[in-house]
Amino acid sequence: MHRRIEDYALIGDEQTAALVGRDGSVDWLCLPRFDSSACFARLLGDEDNGHWRIAPKGADGPCTRRAYRRDTLVLDTEWDTPEGSVRVTDLMPQRDRAPDLVRIVEGLSGRVTVRSTLRLRFDYGSIIPWVRRADGHRVAVAGPDSVWLRTDPDVRTWGENHTTRSEFTVAEGEKVAFVLTWHPSHEPRPRLIDPYEALRTSVRDWRAWASRCRYDGPYRDAVVRSLITLKALTYAPTGGIVAAPTTSLPEEIGGVRNWDYRYSWLRDSTLTLGALLAAGYHEEAEAWRDWLLRAVAGDPADLQIMYGIAGERRLQETELPWLSGFARSTPVRIGNDAVNQLQLDVYGEVMDSLSLARRAGLPTKPHMWSIQVALMDWLREEWRQPDEGLWEVRGGRRQFVHSKVMVWVAADRAVRTLEQNPQLKGDLDGWRALRDEVHREVCEKGYDADRNTFTQSYGSRELDAALLLIPRVGFLPHDDPRVTGTIEAVRAELGHGGFLRRYSADDTTVDGLPGGEGTFLVCSFWLADALHATGRTKEARELFERLVGLANDVGLLSEEYDPVGERQLGNFPQAFSHIGLVNTALALFGDEGAG
Repeated sequence: MHRRIEDYALIGDEQTAALVGRDGSVDWLCLPRFDSSACFARLLGDEDNGHWRIAPKGADGPCTRRAYRRDTLVLDTEWDTPEGSVRVTDLMPQRDRAPDLVRIVEGLSGRVTVRSTLRLRFDYGSIIPWVRRADGHRVAVAGPDSVWLRTDPDVRTWGENHTTRSEFTVAEGEKVAFVLTWHPSHEPRPRLIDPYEALRTSVRDWRAWASRCRYDGPYRDAVVRSLITLKALTYAPTGGIVAAPTTSLPEEIGGVRNWDYRYSWLRDSTLTLGALLAAGYHEEAEAWRDWLLRAVAGDPADLQIMYGIAGERRLQETELPWLSGFARSTPVRIGNDAVNQLQLDVYGEVMDSLSLARRAGLPTKPHMWSIQVALMDWLREEWRQPDEGLWEVRGGRRQFVHSKVMVWVAADRAVRTLEQNPQLKGDLDGWRALRDEVHREVCEKGYDADRNTFTQSYGSRELDAALLLIPRVGFLPHDDPRVTGTIEAVRAELGHGGFLRRYSADDTTVDGLPGGEGTFLVCSFWLADALHATGRTKEARELFERLVGLANDVGLLSEEYDPVGERQLGNFPQAFSHIGLVNTALALFGDEGAG
């Protein structure tokens, strides 16, 4: 079957996540964390790299239909066959200690023979485990990893060609449950869960969580699905949010722009915090803010653009040559060397996020302001440096306009915080002077008067979708002619198929990479925001509707979209895209949907 990125649905337990295909196969699962090695890696290779398919015998293609249960992360996949209909319900319940993958087969009509094919391959599909029987389980062990498979006593399982197989028949109303549990191989078997109670609890808990959403306007289902996805991408022990649960899903089919997104980016911080706060999720917003404070603690000169989900700093990039890549797109990478880049914009993101948190009334931390002061002291001395910019280009450092605008944001938020909190101590006059100097330089060197647009970098003719954020962060008002000119220029030069590229990939000297990429979904949401803010709300809503329409059948968005091939591209599901959807919905319909 020719797979597409949008063929997948997400399940997870807020510490890791799995992708389930339309054919009933779990093709991606990293255990025990988002950034652990995968035990199912068919997503980036083939069946021999690990997967677990449950489907009617003889059903080689996709299911008849599938959907999440309303306001949950519980997935129902159904097949209609000549013999009858059957449903597979997939979930990962909130873990006590060990991660569990629960798959419940239920007969809906007739009598259907169902097959389970479980092929475990640890270390991203490279290691075949030793499988044995113990206490009625199938136990797979290799090095540090151990997985236990449990099913109903009357369901026979057997080994064949390094694969655990089952075959059974379900009639209407009959159910068969499978539970796959991981634990460190040196520890005893973890506590067994009741799969049916886990299902009931998961449905109840997800719906209770979703009911807290304050938004009740148009496209509420899409907003709630995006918030559930964002919650699913949160590493509950720390509050860190991964950009996506996958690595190396291609930005161009057959291309090399394949990156590991199982980490937390600072560039997402303000928009993430804003979405959570506006939707009513203050507890999650506070957890994200606290993760941010722990991650950035230390020497301001060592501030990174991304961190591991617990704040880890070393994310060394490595290629996995035994994986053929999604749709033959290689290399497959784990780790991300962009962690070593200088991106001045992250200083602005951190300052903006902490300022927003303070204004929203989140409880302050004793060391929060001292960290901000240290960041400002470093930035005042180093802001003139060229950097790699928020898109992590690998074509060399430049004086990126967005980076300088975010330096201005850092200074502006520092000034405003002191003005609004006179009990705090800081160099108010110095930060005001820095704010004015940066503003003056950006307007002189980053603006092309002949074309009436800001540019990607000083002296460049290239444009950048991040320029759409200039009015959003308050650098210039929305009705400034330079802003409206930039919106028009970006739309004209970066538009493709009704959506936006983030920058022109035709100039390979900018990002240093061959090939192209799709339109960048969060940038298209930014365009909708900019159109709305400049009074073109009808156009903004039309664009928003088209963007929502790009989501797959279960409401998920990847990083990019190919309007020619009409397919999603990039890592999936992408937190940044879903954050964009939430924020744009709140901007466009917030007055109608305030709950």
